[in-house]
Amino acid sequence: MNYELVLVRFGEIVIKGRNRNRFETMLLTQIRMALKSFDKLEFVRSYARVYIHLNGESYERVAERLKDIFGIMSFSPVIGSGLDLGEIRDNSLQLIRHLSVSPQTFKVSVNRGWKQYPHNSIEMNHLVGSHVLRNTPGLKVDVRRPEIELKVDIQKDMAYIYCEVVKGAGGFPLGMNGKAMLLLSGGIDSPVAGWMAMRKGLKIEAVHFHSYPFTSEQAKDKVVTLAQRLAYYGGKIKLHLVPFTEVQTKLAKSGHDSLIITLMRRSMLRIAERLAEQNDALAIVTGDSLGQVASQTLGSMNVIGRACSLPLLRPLVMMDKQDIIEHAAQIDTFETSILPFEDCCTLFVPKSPAINPNLNIVEKVEAMMGSELERLIDEAVQGTEVVILKNGADTEASAQAQERKEDAWF
Repeated sequence: MNYELVLVRFGEIVIKGRNRNRFETMLLTQIRMALKSFDKLEFVRSYARVYIHLNGESYERVAERLKDIFGIMSFSPVIGSGLDLGEIRDNSLQLIRHLSVSPQTFKVSVNRGWKQYPHNSIEMNHLVGSHVLRNTPGLKVDVRRPEIELKVDIQKDMAYIYCEVVKGAGGFPLGMNGKAMLLLSGGIDSPVAGWMAMRKGLKIEAVHFHSYPFTSEQAKDKVVTLAQRLAYYGGKIKLHLVPFTEVQTKLAKSGHDSLIITLMRRSMLRIAERLAEQNDALAIVTGDSLGQVASQTLGSMNVIGRACSLPLLRPLVMMDKQDIIEHAAQIDTFETSILPFEDCCTLFVPKSPAINPNLNIVEKVEAMMGSELERLIDEAVQGTEVVILKNGADTEASAQAQERKEDAWF
């Protein structure tokens, strides 16, 4: 079937009241950007929806991209029809005949958006449905549980006819709810957390901690690949590569082996918070899932989270591991995440990490390291390299990284 149009429906933004126009304008801009490689498309914005005129472009290719745009609730391939009753009936019949499956039951649902149309919705349901029935042997009407629902949307300019409704990514337009820093490890969880944060309208910048030479070049490449995949959904992502070797070594020599993970995570949050302040981000996103590892018990998350004042967002906190894995597969990060290249979180792991650390003891250990720990944290922030990933493909080092590339890890 050669479809002429795609009807795009908005998600949660339809409840935004007086801010709705701003949300819809941003979403339309992002749809245009995502589909900019298709030269012939035309876009018409209507109430809570956008009509995309294909003008000969491939519906399948356009649909593949639309599925991943945040803020789209659903979309449908559409046949446009004139308002003559006979034309609407004939086009409806053609659509049923060209479906990829042959349904046994159907129903017709007509929406008369243009109220001056001479037949009301109930009349149109009968007029269209009876025409399809007479010309499709074996097809029956089932108004309760039909295999196919034939929808006709009558507007002032034309009628839009469709059957298929494709689920979109949902959520809010990217960046509509501000910016956050994502703690991106090389594991399964954090890329999924980043995707979920973007789905809720957050623009993200990723922060990765490396401990070169203890961590390898392959570990770095793995994280860049994960960030690139997120850039496919986010358009552009800034990846901050933080040198964590000196901080981690200092913490490992503190003599409190059971607290090493807690101390390390607190230092990471302090660094991420400073990077957030430098980049106008208002929250930090992590891949924590309650009870999954020692640092993700409620007691550990409480002590670790007190190291920073920015809101800590944990999209996966109540999800089971299998659910996270399935989601990682859906967004195409799982196969990269399971590559066997270590990151700094696997270094200096004690045999018995604290699962319910005492905040007072943790703060006393940090106070004993005093200004030395603060100095190392400052140096880690100052030594951070930045890579900008565009559309999941193009990579460019920041000016800061270019100035030090002769002795930089990346």
